[in-house]
Amino acid sequence: MVAIMGSSGSGKSTLLNILGLLDGFDEGEYMLSGESMAGLNERSSARYRSKFLGFVFQSFNLINFKTAAENVALPLYYQGVSRKERNKRAIDFLKKVGLNDWSNHLPNQLSGGQKQRVAIARALVGKPKVILADEPTGALDSKTSYEVMGLLRELNKEGITMVVVTHENDIAEMCDRTINLHDGQIA
Repeated sequence: MVAIMGSSGSGKSTLLNILGLLDGFDEGEYMLSGESMAGLNERSSARYRSKFLGFVFQSFNLINFKTAAENVALPLYYQGVSRKERNKRAIDFLKKVGLNDWSNHLPNQLSGGQKQRVAIARALVGKPKVILADEPTGALDSKTSYEVMGLLRELNKEGITMVVVTHENDIAEMCDRTINLHDGQIA
């Protein structure tokens, strides 16, 4: 579980976008599951993202007109999973994050912490090897932030690598390692 910290403009989001195969890189080497990620086309990038990566964002990025369960199931649609299996897995992962009773609620009926838990369930449903979390507690109060980080920590102990971009020292301290960036370089 790694925290990435740095001031605004230090390169945190750029690094996360490169790790998430959303942006390319000009130099260096990026290996994911033993394979080079250099020069991938969009289709290959999407395949690696679907197979290995899950994303959690500060703004949750939930679809407002879809229920919690439908939001969680969405990545499975793109993986070609049947509707019945998508729905089953979505409920299973909502249970995992403590939101089983909220599966039919729309995002506007959920608190910030609940929305982030739905976002975490959505990131997990595809069974990624790595979760990339961009300021996952940035929109939450401190109590809820600690609850969300506790959940991420539990998932990390189950074997999922976590990369957490944060500007909060107390959140970084909950990680195993902190990488500080300054002007695009590891400080």
